[in-house]
Amino acid sequence: MATPVPPPPPAALETIAGGAALDEVLARLRARRPVFHSEADLQHSFALAVGEVARDVHCRLEVPVRGRDASEYLDLLCLGPTGRTAVEFKYVTRRWSGTVGMPPEEYVLRGHNAPDVARRDFLRDVERLERFCDREDQNGLALLITNEASLWRPRQRKTPTRDEEFRIHQDRELSGTLLWAEGSFPDNTRVLRGAYTLAWRPYTQLDGAGGEFRCLAVFIAPHLVQPPQRHEA
Repeated sequence: MATPVPPPPPAALETIAGGAALDEVLARLRARRPVFHSEADLQHSFALAVGEVARDVHCRLEVPVRGRDASEYLDLLCLGPTGRTAVEFKYVTRRWSGTVGMPPEEYVLRGHNAPDVARRDFLRDVERLERFCDREDQNGLALLITNEASLWRPRQRKTPTRDEEFRIHQDRELSGTLLWAEGSFPDNTRVLRGAYTLAWRPYTQLDGAGGEFRCLAVFIAPHLVQPPQRHEA
């Protein structure tokens, strides 16, 4: 009988593949890429930064999730000698243009104009990672980089919105069943097995309106995620 693998220590839960601290990766990424052309650009650049911080961690993009729906793919899988990390990315932008970086590069970002959909899709990533992280040596990371300030700021108006339970502003606590428009759209319902307190990090500050970018990272660990409770009739 194989010896059970013990869960990773708490310090390892917020590292990538047990070898790269997220803050180090973001610092390396920020120095090279203060902004990105697209989500695919972010994915590729993040994978390069992980490899620079921890050379024994190997990254694979667009990995099919075996044993599940054939259409399911993981944005990035990081493989290290002591662990693995599944990563899902979101890059949500408002309009911004400028020339930054070394060498200087011109960027023209379009506005997504749907922060409610961005919230819904980010929490879908968290829910998916809870399913994907079914190995004791694999944690998950849902990563969002954005210059859309309404995502990190608490809402001021008291009138309920359809995405009320999907708010992801600073210090928001998320857990359990989240209903979209009070459950009027069942396909949008998200069921989180873990509990998460959201903390936004500064990413970069560029010139002009929309030049402030922030980052939201949610780590998912298998031994922190409990299976849904079954209630006996």
